[in-house]
Parts: sequence; C-alpha cells; structure tokens
Amino acid sequence: MLLLAFDTATPAVTVALHDDSGVLAGSTRVDARRQGELLAPGIVDVLRAAGRTRFELTDIAVGVGPGPYTGLRVGIVTALAMGDALGIPVHGVCTLDALAYAARRDGTVEGPFVAATDARRKEVYWARYDDAGERVEGPGVDRAAELALGAVRVAVGAGAALYPECFAEVRGPEHPDAAALAGFAASRLAGGRELLPAEPLYLRRPDAQVPAGYKAVTPSGPRP
Repeated sequence: MLLLAFDTATPAVTVALHDDSGVLAGSTRVDARRQGELLAPGIVDVLRAAGRTRFELTDIAVGVGPGPYTGLRVGIVTALAMGDALGIPVHGVCTLDALAYAARRDGTVEGPFVAATDARRKEVYWARYDDAGERVEGPGVDRAAELALGAVRVAVGAGAALYPECFAEVRGPEHPDAAALAGFAASRLAGGRELLPAEPLYLRRPDAQVPAGYKAVTPSGPRP
C-alpha cells in the first residue's frame, strides 16, 4: 500500500504519505485562508521528499470534516479528481477521528475524552471517544457550554482551546495532522474495516443563502 492522506477541514493544510511501514513524509501549514493555494504544492513536496510519484499511489484518504464549506471542498474535490485520474480508491476519514488518533498516538490522553475543532459562531465541531479511542458519540456542532458530556471533561483540539472554561483539562494537539489521518486510515483498511465515503460532513447549512422573495429580472430589448 502507498496511501496519500490530506485534510483541509481546519486551518491546518496537512499532507502525508504512508506505506506498510509507516509515514514516509509529511507537511503541515496552518493558514485558514489559503487551502486552495497550499494543498497541491504540499502534495508535490511530500511525494518528492519520499522519492515517490503519484503513479505509485494505491489509495487516497481525505479528511471529510466536519468543517467549513470552503476548506472541505478543496480537499475532497482534489482527492476525488486524483482518484479518478489515477484509477485508485478514495477513502473518507472524519477529521475529528484523525485528531483523536493523533492525541492517542502522542500519549496526550488516557481514558475517555472529547475532540473539538472551531466551528465559528461561538460553536465547536465535536465528538466523544472512549478509553480505546473509538468514537462513541458525534460528530455534532454545538456551543461548548451546552455539551452534555457527563463525567468526560478532558478535551483536545483548537475548538476546546477556545473555551477552556467548559472543560476541566484542555490538551493538544490543536489541529489534526495527515500523518495521524494516514495512520488511522491504514490501520482500518488493514483490519478490513470500512472508512467513510469521500463526501463532506456538513453539520449545518452554509452561510450563503439564496435571498427569499427576490424578483426575477427579464432582459428588455426592442420588440420585433
């Protein structure tokens, strides 16, 4: 397996290349306004650093959010276009699962916890994980203060860091990285477990709306 993984659902534009032995190369840049500019060069740089070409890829894994519309579509459209051009499968991974996997990988958390990213509008995208790091609730979008988490008060991610008063402990990492996303996807595929379709996890309606009650304008011109 030679799996290319990337995610643009958060301010981190992150790319990694993974084979059966582990991560070969990775790149992460944090810039919430430049996903479209940074992703393609990041893919090129990672392949070059690993000494591989796109024609050697066997799989693509892409973060499918939840996240804002603009960021999500950059990653997912790129993944689908590459998969179609190369004739290889494209797998979706919940971005919060990648964040949780990174926290467990790094030893940041033990026991149940919450992963949360910034959803803006004073809300967070969140999911709850058990002792083994398996998602048991979510993903959802809510105000941090309104989350009904019971005894689970430990949280990771930039969303939790924005509202530390809502959690007993806030730990890193802030953003998911593609190395964790690749590791998560590779372990699931190796175990015969299905991943998500490469479709965006939009948990709320987009900010842009067609105005209600607008009047259609018919072009006028000289009558024959």
